[in-house]
Parts: sequence; C-alpha cells; structure tokens
Amino acid sequence: MKHKVVLCLALVLGNSLFGNFAAAAQSQWVCFDSDGKLAYKTLPDNDRIMDFSYAGYMGGGVKIPSVPVAKTIFPSGRDDTAAIQNAIDEVSQMPLMDGFRGAVLLGPGTFICNSRIVIKTNGVLLRGSGPKITTIQMTGDSHTCITVGGTISPAEFGAPIAVTDDYVPAGAMTFHVADASSLSNGDAILICRPVTGAWIQFMGMDKLVRNHKPERWMDGRVETHRIIRSISGNAITVDVPLSDSLDAKYLNPPGATIVRCSTSNLIDHIGLENFRIASPPQSITIEEKQNKAVTVDHANDVWIRNVTADDTINSIYFGHDTRRVTVANVQVNHTVETKGAALPADFTADGTQILLNHCSGHGSHLFYFVTLNAVTGPNVLLNCDFYGNGHIQPHARWATGLLVDNCHLPNGGVDLMNRGIMGSGHGWTVGWAVLWNCSAKSFIVQQPPGSANWAIGCIGAQEHFAEPGSKIIPPQGFIDSGNHPVTPTSLYLEQLRERLGDEAVKNVND
Repeated sequence: MKHKVVLCLALVLGNSLFGNFAAAAQSQWVCFDSDGKLAYKTLPDNDRIMDFSYAGYMGGGVKIPSVPVAKTIFPSGRDDTAAIQNAIDEVSQMPLMDGFRGAVLLGPGTFICNSRIVIKTNGVLLRGSGPKITTIQMTGDSHTCITVGGTISPAEFGAPIAVTDDYVPAGAMTFHVADASSLSNGDAILICRPVTGAWIQFMGMDKLVRNHKPERWMDGRVETHRIIRSISGNAITVDVPLSDSLDAKYLNPPGATIVRCSTSNLIDHIGLENFRIASPPQSITIEEKQNKAVTVDHANDVWIRNVTADDTINSIYFGHDTRRVTVANVQVNHTVETKGAALPADFTADGTQILLNHCSGHGSHLFYFVTLNAVTGPNVLLNCDFYGNGHIQPHARWATGLLVDNCHLPNGGVDLMNRGIMGSGHGWTVGWAVLWNCSAKSFIVQQPPGSANWAIGCIGAQEHFAEPGSKIIPPQGFIDSGNHPVTPTSLYLEQLRERLGDEAVKNVND
C-alpha cells in the first residue's frame, strides 16, 4: 500500500509541550515537521487522522464559565426532588445574560430524591457545594437522576443536494455539491451517507448469520451534523472535519447528500457540577430497571464536571442529537457487578464532539465507554483512568472518529473491532479511530475494509481474534511505535494548541 510521505523533525532527546521522554519517538502518521507543525501521513485516497480538537464545550478550547448563583436550596431531610425542580423551573424563567440564566446551588448535605430532576431550558446550571459535600441520594423506584435536553430533533428543510465528488476523504473539511446557490455561510446541515447494499457487501456485513437467521447490520443513513463556514462556487467548507469518507463507488445510488436543518429546538449552555450522585448498589441485569446518573439529549454546549456517580448503571448517556460536550473530572464507581452476560456502560456516546477529560471509573464486568450506532466524531477520551476488568469499546454498527488519548486501563482492554454476530449483529463497530499513548492490559485493533484504525505509542498486548460467528481473523490495524510512547504526548492537546493557541490548551487543563 502506498502512502504520502511526510517529513518529520527527528527528536532524539525530545521535549514535547506536555511532557518529556528520555527518547522521544515520533509516529510516522502524525509528527512534527521542520517548522514544529503537525504533519500527517495520508492513505492513497488522502484519508488521514482527523483533527480531533473540535471535541468539547463550544467546539474545544473554550474555558468553562463561572456562572453566578441565582437560587440556593438546602436539604430538608425529606424528599427534595420537588424543591430542586421548583428552583430549576424558577431560574429557567429568568432572562438570559451572556447566554446564561443562573445556577441553582445545592448547599452542603444529602438531598433525597425519589424521582428525576429535569433541565429543559437554555442557560441553567445545577451546582453542588462539592462532590464530597453535596450528595443527591437516589431513592424510590428506579429512575434517571438528572435529565438534560429538549425533546425534538433538528428539523430538516429544503430539498437534499447531491455531493458530487467521487471520493471525499476522511478528515476533509471541503467537498463539492451539485448546486450551492440555496446555501449560506452559517447554515446548519446534515451530511447524509446512505447505507447501501453495495457498501454493506463491501464491508462483509451481508454475511452475518446467527442461529441460521440473517442479521441486519445497518440500514437508512449515517448523518453528520456540520455548519457551513464558507462557500466557493459549489465547494462547501464546514466547521469540523468529516470523520468518515464518502466513496461514490459504494454510495451511488442514491449517493451522499446534504440537507439544511434547524437546531432551534435544541437547548444549550447547560452545566452540572460539584456534587455526588449516590444509588443503592444494584445487583441486577441490564434488562431490569436501573438507577442511572445523567442523560443528555437534544442539547449543545453542555458540561459535566467534578461529579461522582456511585453504583449507578449505564450511568451517563449522550444522545444522538447532542453536540459539543465536556465531561471533566467525573468518576463512576461500582461496589457490585451487574449480573448476566450483557454489560452496562459507564459513559455512552451517541452524539458528537464529546470530550471526556480526566474521567475515571472503578468496577468490573462492564464497559467504561461505548459508542452506539452510526456515531460520527470527533469524540475524545483524554487522560482517563479505569480500574477493573472492563473495556473501552465502540459497541455497535459503525462509529467513526474516536480518539483515546493517554488513557490507562491496567487490568482492562481497549477494542477497535468487528463484533460480528454479537448483540444483534453489531458487526464492524468503528473506523478511523486512534489510540494514542495509551496503556492497557490488552488491545484489539482491527482494520475495516476501506478504512483504518491506529494504535500509536501504546503499551500493552496486541491481541488477535476472529470475528464472532466466523473463523476469519480481520486484518490488524496500523500499530506504530508499539510499547514506546511518542511525541507529542497528547494528540488532542497538540492539535488544539496548533489550531487555537496555548490559551486554549490552558482552558482545557484548568
């Protein structure tokens, strides 16, 4: 296979912006050039490792604001759900100032809650006095502790417009359409990638058979939400790189299209911070009703920080219509394991531009992080530590654009794999994913047809498994500088520094 050559600056005794190595290796795929800028090696069709730095609140690198308190409440010793909800509803009626209405402050102590708390209005925060000071104690019937978001998905309008390029590479920001005359800078669009029989066959996903019955891998379309940044003739440049390629050979007919959409139904600028959520231990299967911590959907520009969740199951979920989220210093702990073969997930990403930074978990017989069906990146796990025999694993049906950066699982694994007939035909779970300077007990890094997955500078055993339900072992992905970390120490932070400067990196690290 031929690749474009990049010239990298050799660093023998290296010193990156974020750490030092006695012998600083560089990746052949992303490295510093002679000007100190990141250079990317490309595949034959110009696919490349994408710029992941757009993940996070406000598109990455933006400091999470300190929002004034508008209402303070204290524990009553009885069920406090209504008191918290009434305070949120009161603040939700206040006027917006600089995008925020105000914070509801939970004073020290334990708030007993036997039903969910809902935030469904722009610019509202729920803030505790500290995760070791303020606890929301879940009682009563199983429920989700906090639900954030609107209720309606982005509405499409106008006729779909065909993408005319024969091939748009992964990582690109510009592509051509048949007629851009009805489009304007700032338009929100959905880039629609049809799931065709030709593509399913190319991926080998037409052969999933379980108990003598065929399984359906995917149908419909994969949607990527972007904003138009500029238009030149019929060339469209979007705000965030594409996490997957668009290959007309497998997508025509009907072909890839774009369609304008409205995001006015989504809420934005919501924060959850500085408290603990505590559930009674749940020794149950995931088919049973559960206490969950937080669900976010139909929302943009959200953060969750300095939050601990104890003994919740399928704890934190970001829905398909969720974008630009920072999850920082969030810890999920388990004192008991879930029963059964099907495993829960501590963090689930069904949305895009989600950044998990310095998050952690303690528990076994679970997934620490999963993606769901047709998730488009960038999504990033940065400096996260998970303890137990669990896994980070894209879970079902073709997520793209995942970065796992400087994450550590001393007794667990990270899997970029074909799950075959597992679940209900999960098949190829991920493409265009990167593991960067991670350490784990084990890694599975497999190469999907027409795509790539990378493990760069990672320490741990590289394992090889056949596709479940088959004897075929998929080809291995790109393993670069195995068991020897590379510079830059963090790909996400270096990409962010190059795009927005040192202050943006400081904002993420604060």
